[in-house]
Amino acid sequence: MLSSQAMRRGFLLVLEGVDGSGKSTLAKALAQVLAARGHEVVNTREPTDGPYGRQIRALAAQGRNTVSPEEEFQLFHQDRQGHVRTLVRPALERGAVVIQDRSYFSTVAYQGERGLDRARLLTLSEAIAPRPDLLLVVDVPADLAVTRIRETRGSGPDDFEGQQALARIREVFLGFPGVVVVDGRAPPDQVLAQALAAVDARLPASHT
Repeated sequence: MLSSQAMRRGFLLVLEGVDGSGKSTLAKALAQVLAARGHEVVNTREPTDGPYGRQIRALAAQGRNTVSPEEEFQLFHQDRQGHVRTLVRPALERGAVVIQDRSYFSTVAYQGERGLDRARLLTLSEAIAPRPDLLLVVDVPADLAVTRIRETRGSGPDDFEGQQALARIREVFLGFPGVVVVDGRAPPDQVLAQALAAVDARLPASHT
């Protein structure tokens, strides 16, 4: 049986996957369904739209060769600290369902690809961010992800979006403990159905 403290806590759902997997589309669809069921839903993402998040997006657009891997990680870490303190934890404390598009798992996967120690990144990140109640990875093969990126953006992939790099990053996502995998190759309604089945299996009875 859930303790009274656990019953008062919200539910944190984190969506991960390589770029082009469709997780952002899924996050919006899940938010609509769960809100229609009567939940308070907070739909958020990392990087955020705050000052550190804007710096991160500028680097992605301009190229990451202007900062070291450690400097880039620190931008993510500072962005996450503020995000958790001002939005994620308060929402969970009042019992909301938080749907988060990317979290520290992306930092471990992507900044690890730049040569940083992934175990260290995970330890530092989990010291400031709550573990999700459900970690969903929207999974697509690397070649499909690259095709979708090109079709969506009309331009070539960025530093992390070459097929070989994405294949390595994909394996990192799939290797996280407790991950639930959703087949991102399926039509959007089927992807949503897979995700909802996983949510319904984990969402505490106090939220249904």
